[in-house]
Amino acid sequence: MLKKISIFGVLGVLIWLGNPAVAFLLGVGISVARAQPWFSDTGRFGTYSLQTAIVLLGLKLDASQMIKITYDYSLMVACYVVLTLTLGILLGRFVNNSKKTGYLISAGTSICGGTAVAALSPVIGAKAEETGIALTLIFLLNATALIAFPYIGSALEMTQEQFGVWVALAVHDTSSVVATSAIYGEEAAKIATTVKLGRTLWLIPLIMMFSVFQGNSAGPVRIPFFVIFFIVAAVFSSTIALPEIILETASVLTTTLLVIALFCIGSGISRQTLRNLKGTAVLHTIGLWMLVMPLTLFMVLRLI
Repeated sequence: MLKKISIFGVLGVLIWLGNPAVAFLLGVGISVARAQPWFSDTGRFGTYSLQTAIVLLGLKLDASQMIKITYDYSLMVACYVVLTLTLGILLGRFVNNSKKTGYLISAGTSICGGTAVAALSPVIGAKAEETGIALTLIFLLNATALIAFPYIGSALEMTQEQFGVWVALAVHDTSSVVATSAIYGEEAAKIATTVKLGRTLWLIPLIMMFSVFQGNSAGPVRIPFFVIFFIVAAVFSSTIALPEIILETASVLTTTLLVIALFCIGSGISRQTLRNLKGTAVLHTIGLWMLVMPLTLFMVLRLI
């Protein structure tokens, strides 16, 4: 009982502060200090909270605006995906990372983080250890972006549009894109989410390409349900004039869910998670990101 009271007390303070980055850092600190998660099912609860927040964000996005944003940045997204995937595979060979781990890291960085890793892993026959390493490293870089990117954006006086596009390209997972951009501003979050969903669609040709190389059947590539619900929410709010109270409530709930989700995700990082990392995989993941992240930032500042 005392444990539940303390958890709800901490979450209450974090929700009042309204900063997902603080919630994440506190979750990591508690988990590492205790050498175990504070409570069970942190990953699943955090994922559901983030996905719900993304759907609610769709209520404040006009469908025609969503189509326009996707169209305007489709070429930039395509260039980023192809360049990052190519650089990732070449860099993996250069640092002598294992081939399959290298493929997973390259796909996760170029397209959609953990979703790409999970989808590609069975296609190339990756071991559980290889998949786990790729997921852990990508997650840690998501955490780094969550903390550092808003400060970089402020220091460079980036507009909401510039920051949204940069985050949509340079951050791995959709959930982390939304959380990071939401810290900077609501408009940045709308743009980032839309551009990122367009980037996620590249998962389909990626799986097909590797299936051909591996001699496997690609099978169905499933788009996550929360992406579909996000689009439905945007279309719904575009066709029906929702009362302002509903939109304001959705905005508050989005922030609240982001705080809860990031605390849960941070609580899922343990000492064992950090011990499992390997040198070549770490070098490959960080090296690739340090190549494409500033390059993407330069491109966004020059073109937008």
